[in-house]
Amino acid sequence: MSLLRSMLFAPGNHARRVEKALTLDADAVILDLEDACPVAEKVATRPVVVAALQRPRRCLGYVRVNALTTAFGHGDLGAVVQRGVDGVMLTKVDGPDQIEIADRLMTELERDRGLAPRSVDLLPLIETGAGLARAEAIARASPRVKRLAFGAGDFTLDMGIHWTREETELLAFRSALLLASRAAGVEAPIDLAWIDTQDAEGFANSVRWGRTLGFQGKLCIHPSHVDAINRAFSPSADDVAKARRIVAAFREAEAQGSAAFALDGALVDYAIVFKAERVLERAALVDARAAAVGDAREATVANGTREATRR
Repeated sequence: MSLLRSMLFAPGNHARRVEKALTLDADAVILDLEDACPVAEKVATRPVVVAALQRPRRCLGYVRVNALTTAFGHGDLGAVVQRGVDGVMLTKVDGPDQIEIADRLMTELERDRGLAPRSVDLLPLIETGAGLARAEAIARASPRVKRLAFGAGDFTLDMGIHWTREETELLAFRSALLLASRAAGVEAPIDLAWIDTQDAEGFANSVRWGRTLGFQGKLCIHPSHVDAINRAFSPSADDVAKARRIVAAFREAEAQGSAAFALDGALVDYAIVFKAERVLERAALVDARAAAVGDAREATVANGTREATRR
């Protein structure tokens, strides 16, 4: 399972923003060929985003492609299923048929280009009422789909919903996506991106909702949001300490023939222990990510030193 707390968008046609995004601490960067890329530049930007993701980086690299129902969707897929691209975000997915089509095309491209089968993830972006109504079927349509993501901008447009800073109008829909993901047996989904970069309070509230409802991470459109999202979707030191106490106490109690007991006045049973184990598993992923980022930074510094010496 990948650690995907933060997934940062960057316009694929903007070289400086792409370069900066790939140096940040987002768990994944999504180079955009859709809304953030002008129509006149979409085709020319395809090889640019692939080249960017083929350079050294310390995060996962995805490309957001245009919907298959557009004039660009099939061409986007044909261009970006390449070595170095970890995944493709497919936009405006309304039903499983679109996933089946994308999977077949991606499978052919992987075979023709010498890539391992299903080595490129497919991340459906659910951003219409039809897509949400069929979310479980979409998630089941291909083993390539490991998780879903929620796109609130187009979803609220499609549904005629007024998107408020409190986001209470979206709670039922976000919960429906979580339920569909669970029913399909895929990972917890990725939550919506907060788009008002000047509203820190609204952003904090949106992050709280995503974490509370059970999303594994959050899309974001601004680099300043990355650290806050990473912290929110990582277990705190107190969370980890408590989880370790629960697991240790349960093992001791179980060895003595008890599967339910009180710890600090609260009931502990199998469900509580399983939840604690999830916290520890998540913490291990966070620690591994931090170590990997540290190694990558050291390598970058070392490479820079060698280049300076050569010059």
